[in-house]
Amino acid sequence: MISFFLKRFFGGLVVVFLVITATFFMLRLLPGGPFDKEKKLPEEIKLNIEKKYHLDKPLIQQYILYLSGILRGDFGPSYKFLNRTATDIIGDVFPVSLRLGVISFVLSIFLGVIIGFVAGLRRSRIFESIFSLGISLPSFVFASVLIVVFSLHFNFLPPALLEGWNYYVLPIVCLSFGPTIYIAKLTKTSVERTLKEQFVMFAKSKGVYGFRFFKHIVSASLSSVFSVAGMIFTFLITGSFIIETIFAIPGMGRYFVLSVIDRDYPVVMALTVIFTVVLVVMNIISEILYAMFDPRARER
Repeated sequence: MISFFLKRFFGGLVVVFLVITATFFMLRLLPGGPFDKEKKLPEEIKLNIEKKYHLDKPLIQQYILYLSGILRGDFGPSYKFLNRTATDIIGDVFPVSLRLGVISFVLSIFLGVIIGFVAGLRRSRIFESIFSLGISLPSFVFASVLIVVFSLHFNFLPPALLEGWNYYVLPIVCLSFGPTIYIAKLTKTSVERTLKEQFVMFAKSKGVYGFRFFKHIVSASLSSVFSVAGMIFTFLITGSFIIETIFAIPGMGRYFVLSVIDRDYPVVMALTVIFTVVLVVMNIISEILYAMFDPRARER
């Protein structure tokens, strides 16, 4: 297990390094710059601004300076938010996205697994129709319906911002809806496949029923859920630009899109590093849980 963890850890470091490198050069090779959308600046002033942010240096030298800053925990100053660093912005938006993402993730796993098991054991076409409808439903349509019904019609929940516990309800429902349907469909398929496995048929022939029989099905079926849990958690933590825009939530997804549009290199890089680290860590945890629940994975 230790060798497995070390191998995944160093592999994750390589992935983070490659993502940082690719993002750094791609941002700077794109047409336009961080100060091109502003009012036309005199050449001398523009040169002074670029010198302040080391944009006048050769690209390789900028890259080396940026890597040295990351090693010190410094992501650099924001180009669009005066007197603020990328680290300050991350400190503001990451806790918001973390709270929403963790709650949505737990809710998605809990409901998705229960619904998936019921659908897999009953094998009804009704569940398949519900899953197809849920997966095809756009998030902005679902969010709009919830706001119209619960905020405008019944005046039961607030439609935007995060100023209390009740403000979290609608964004969490919207964020967790798609992953819940996906996990439920995945669990249903896994349960149906597990019921056809030889070890399940063998357990039935030996008269194994009740809790022991259900335990075998759960262990084998949940492995497929854990294989995608890291990806789902990362998606929920990073947030959705559409959901955050509709509910006016200052989360990472919204800042990421706006920073790309504004060519705010340090903020884009900082958010990309956070996204990548969360994804790598969750994938490692998912693989460990996958091996714990599926003996076949441990053998491989």
